[in-house]
Formats: sequence, structure tokens, C-alpha cells
Amino acid sequence: MQWLNKKAFDAEKYREMVRSHQESNDPTGWFDHIYRSAEGDHSAVFWADLAPNPCLVEWLKVNPDIGLGKKAIAVGCGVGDDAEIMTKYGYKVTAFDIAPSAIELCKNRYPESKVDYLVADLFDYPSAWSEAFDLVYECNTIQVLPGKYRIQARDAMISLLAKQGDLLVSCRSRLAGEQENDIPLPLDRYEIDGFVRSGLSEKNFLAYDDDQEPPVPHFWAWYRKA
Repeated sequence: MQWLNKKAFDAEKYREMVRSHQESNDPTGWFDHIYRSAEGDHSAVFWADLAPNPCLVEWLKVNPDIGLGKKAIAVGCGVGDDAEIMTKYGYKVTAFDIAPSAIELCKNRYPESKVDYLVADLFDYPSAWSEAFDLVYECNTIQVLPGKYRIQARDAMISLLAKQGDLLVSCRSRLAGEQENDIPLPLDRYEIDGFVRSGLSEKNFLAYDDDQEPPVPHFWAWYRKA
């Protein structure tokens, strides 16, 4: 599937592939295709920014003492940029992806990394992870899932949190009732507020447009478990 490579990316074929898996009740079966198409070159992954999320970087700078000696997990870690920056602020980081080829890219990209890169499934993660992490970081995972799986993903992320743990969420955003057939499907405010309805407290919330042309609306949220 070389049309998934950054140099030859075909957006319509990508959407058709994702939609086909969703309609077959296999919402995550297509991820490995994305990373395998890079043929070992992490820079060829079409959605990889190759830099940590600016909102995550700012949060870490403003809250440098939170991470010292604590455990963090990066959900759907991709090619590893966000996981790596968290280690620099003192977190013991686990980063996982359902795509084996993504984890292979991470390990090859960062051969001396302190991050524990693992192949794992958010919907069937190791039992030892339950309520085990002081920080859970989610970036753009929910938005590529359909229907009930979005709620299941949210609940699984919450279940990873230790008491007094923090959850950071970064995603594309939309107004309610708009873009309903988009792939990926951005979150509206009601959907992301599901983290609060599920019992977390909202520490900070930001709605902003990124620096793409044209700009893409995003949410950045910080939640805490009681």
C-alpha cells in the first residue's frame, strides 16, 4: 500500500480502507498498514509530525515537578515523539501501539530510549496496567474510531489512571452536527466532555486552531482522577 507513504499519500483510498474495516467491525485492523507502508522510514508515515505535540511540551514545561519518578503511558504512540519528550521530564514511560510495525519504527528510531515500547491493544491491555499510571496521554486515537469504540476507548483510558492521576487529551474538534461523515471524525464538545461525565475533573480546557493551512480546529484538555 505505497499510496499510504507520505510521498504518495492518497486520502480517498485511505478513507476507503478505514471505512471498510469499520464496516467489518474491525476498527483497528488497518493501523499496521500505515506503518508498514513506510518501509522502515519513520519520516514516511503520512500523519507523523516528527516532533512532540506543542501542547504537551507546554504542559510539561509548566508542570515540571509532576512527572518526577511517576509512571506515564502514551496511548497509540505512533513513531514515539510524545513518549520521548515525557521521559525528559522525569516520567517512567510506557508507550504502546496496536501496530507491531509502529513499535518497530520506534525501537529503530530510538535505540537507546528509556521508553518501554510495546505492542498492545487498548481494548485488551495487560491487567497490570489497570489504575497503574500517574499520567495517561491520548493524542488522536479516539477520532479514528467509530461509534461505540470511541466510548470504549475513553473508558479504557480512564481505567489506566491511578488515583490522583492526570489524563491529557489532544484531538481534532468540530461543532455538534457537523462533519459527521469525516474520517477521521473530530470530537465535538459533548463527546470530549464525556471524560467529565465519567467522573474526572477538568483542570484545563483549550479550543484552538492549529497552524496548518487552512487551520484545523483542535481541543486540548487536562483531566484529573479523584
